[in-house]
Amino acid sequence: MPVGIGEVKQDDAHIGRFGGIFVPETLMAPLQEVAAAYEEARRDASFRSELQQMLRDYVGRPTPIYHCRRLTKHCGGARIYLKREDLCHTGSHKLNNALGQALLARRMGRAKLMAETGAGQHGVATATVAALFGMECDVYMGEEDVRRQALNVYRMRLLGANVVEVSSGSRTLKDAINEAFRVWMATAETTYYLFGTAAGPHPYPTMVRDFQCVVGREARQQMLDQEGRLPDRLVACVGGGSNAIGLFHPFLADDVRMVGVEAAGRGLETGEHAASLTAGSEGVLHGARSKILQTPEGQIRATHSVAAGLDYPGVGPEHAHLQATGRAEYVAVTDGEALDAFELLTRLEGIMPALESSHAVAHAMKLARELPADAILLVNLSGRGDKDVAEVQRILQERGR
Repeated sequence: MPVGIGEVKQDDAHIGRFGGIFVPETLMAPLQEVAAAYEEARRDASFRSELQQMLRDYVGRPTPIYHCRRLTKHCGGARIYLKREDLCHTGSHKLNNALGQALLARRMGRAKLMAETGAGQHGVATATVAALFGMECDVYMGEEDVRRQALNVYRMRLLGANVVEVSSGSRTLKDAINEAFRVWMATAETTYYLFGTAAGPHPYPTMVRDFQCVVGREARQQMLDQEGRLPDRLVACVGGGSNAIGLFHPFLADDVRMVGVEAAGRGLETGEHAASLTAGSEGVLHGARSKILQTPEGQIRATHSVAAGLDYPGVGPEHAHLQATGRAEYVAVTDGEALDAFELLTRLEGIMPALESSHAVAHAMKLARELPADAILLVNLSGRGDKDVAEVQRILQERGR
């Protein structure tokens, strides 16, 4: 099967007891139409061939794996490798999924794309494919994320997208998704909702995972080619969970431990975090049953993370299933730890990670110190940190650094 799509399809809307389609009746028909179109497309050799060609020629795949020699020496212990999704066109893994879904939207005859975004990378990726295919594009983004991700907002507008600022609620990713689904209910006949993470109602968790599994398939073969064996640990940050599930899924049958890293924010004990798996409970958010952050009365709790892409009170249902079955483990890293990792990777390796990815780097550094020198850690560096420089500068200056 060509790179990027295929054998990882889920047969129905549920992954264990998680997933499903918990949406208003008016959204059932659009979701069923997307599911049917995807099922047809994934079986079409011409669709798979075009996607594979564009992943190579436009996205820049395969992305390399890189041995962080100086970071490894600094930490001591296990060797740290990065899967360099930051080298994808537009600067993150998000384009893998945006391209696949844009091809599907074109196949369905849609002339307009809409998307939600937090850190702005999915918004940039969607605006990019809209420009590529000559489509209109609306991107919904919370006002707080517009402020802290100003560079990506400008990039989207340069690409021709209309950035719709959402002022309700916490003015972050959750609220952008709420507004996008509300608008899609009235515009589904002409607009394709290009959902950005492996969450939400079926078929999005399955479809996004399928498009992102190119990351794990490449990484698995690259580790065998470069080291002659698979890594001992996979480490990836988890907000909604698309980069992590894209890395993890192709390794599920292997004897490899998987660690997802959530945002502990200002500390789990403060309640100011976005660690749905680590500190949440089962519930329904944005059309799917998963682990979410909620009050005892079932109201969605406010979240906090220095990384806009992790600042979300839920997670994709497959991650909840992997946690429930014990196949993957999930931990949380604070804002301060992520900022330290951001600075350290930048100075030791000349690689500036996104703040989201910095959470995974921070935990990998902890693991490296605990594991022997012959162990191997593979971190999914899901994006580059250009977008975060102004926010990092502001925070570090406030801290006198």
